Amino acid sequence: MKQVLENIKKFRELKNLTRDHVAAQLDMSLSGYSKLERGEVELTITKLFKLAEILDVNASQILNFDASKIFNITNNNVVNGVDVSNQNIYTDEYKDKYIAILEREIQRLTDQNASN
Repeated sequence: MKQVLENIKKFRELKNLTRDHVAAQLDMSLSGYSKLERGEVELTITKLFKLAEILDVNASQILNFDASKIFNITNNNVVNGVDVSNQNIYTDEYKDKYIAILEREIQRLTDQNASN
């Protein structure tokens, strides 16, 4: 999960967006969003998809982003941070990350439902 949060921060910085701007788009306080980027607040699947929309990328790019590929000028198979030489971006690693996020979201909703 730490890598996913770092990826969100990298995309935000690459898009030249401030934390304040992204927080406003998410309807969060600046403090709350900063905690999200630092991993002090759980990233929900809903927020992941909203962040992808704000950052103008798709969720799989956030989950699989590798900054080293962007700045590697010898690798001509990289487009917008995605290695297009292997068109199957839905790797086992991606699926595992996605499943983990979904499981945490289910648990969060279950806990929220139980408290209501």
